Amino acid sequence: MRTLFPFRLVAVLALLLASNAAQCQDKPLAHPKKIPVIFDTDIGDDIDDTWALGFLLRCPELDLKLAVGDNGKPQYRARLLAKFLEHAGRTNVAVGVGVDVPKKHNERQAEWIKGFELKSYSGKVCEDGVQAIVDTIMKSPEQITLVCVGPVPNIAEALKREPRIAKNARFVGMHGSLRVGYNGDKTPVAEFNVKEAPKACQAAFSTPWEVTITPLDTCDKIRLTGEQYQRVYQSTDPIASAIITNYKLWAKARGMGSPDGVPTGSTVLFDTVAVYLAFSHDWCRMQQVGLRVTDDGHTVEDPSAKKVNVAVEWKDLPALQDLLVRRLTSEKP
Repeated sequence: MRTLFPFRLVAVLALLLASNAAQCQDKPLAHPKKIPVIFDTDIGDDIDDTWALGFLLRCPELDLKLAVGDNGKPQYRARLLAKFLEHAGRTNVAVGVGVDVPKKHNERQAEWIKGFELKSYSGKVCEDGVQAIVDTIMKSPEQITLVCVGPVPNIAEALKREPRIAKNARFVGMHGSLRVGYNGDKTPVAEFNVKEAPKACQAAFSTPWEVTITPLDTCDKIRLTGEQYQRVYQSTDPIASAIITNYKLWAKARGMGSPDGVPTGSTVLFDTVAVYLAFSHDWCRMQQVGLRVTDDGHTVEDPSAKKVNVAVEWKDLPALQDLLVRRLTSEKP
């Protein structure tokens, strides 16, 4: 039998490994078994929640069980979630109506849900979204991951109703400003998701469950521009097109120009990082930090406070940007 010389064997093995890597490029990154998820979101304020929902639905590592609107405007947010899930063909996901708290923000994506009512949703609608969170966690045979990408009054209320949910859940959020502020500023700030409801965030962070966050230090850095953004902008994929449609309406409502005035790039996609952290930490440098939430919404390092897993900086931000684009557009590797 003819044998290969060692250098030829190495070359063949290298080619096989490269081929296998390409084939596996968009397979689940970290977990062979799907992670059950509840998505708690203030969708309808900043547009990044809509991008994050689309990304979550396209992550084979995650199994979305329930999506609940948080931080007021409960009907508006529930209708956005329901229509997006209907459009994506994911009516197997239950939609929860969150707690009603006073809100002053505009309903910038209201035009997209004009004429769409919750009763039109083909899936399950839970009028008490907080109880749905509690029930989903308590009845799950597996630990539930709460992906929280807004202020968290729902979570605080769920913990108040049933503290035992902490035994079967973990918290992954887009919250805080550790050592960096908005736009890379070196002075930390009171980040929006914390500042809007500091007491609720205090409850979530101090609960005896695992807490993982992406603060502004990492999530403020993710945007799509150039060729990457154009792949999403021009895609006919139903999820990508729904995101861009909502982005145009949101931009118009913010006075950013005409509905077609968003052809060159995304805004900051803060919340997509929390979705990523729900199934992998490979591309971030993680650090356990004692964090205390102040009454005015700052996240302060405090060695005596509960330790939180914090994504403090990127190892490979381009890798996440590429993954986000490929999954939103359903591009094959």
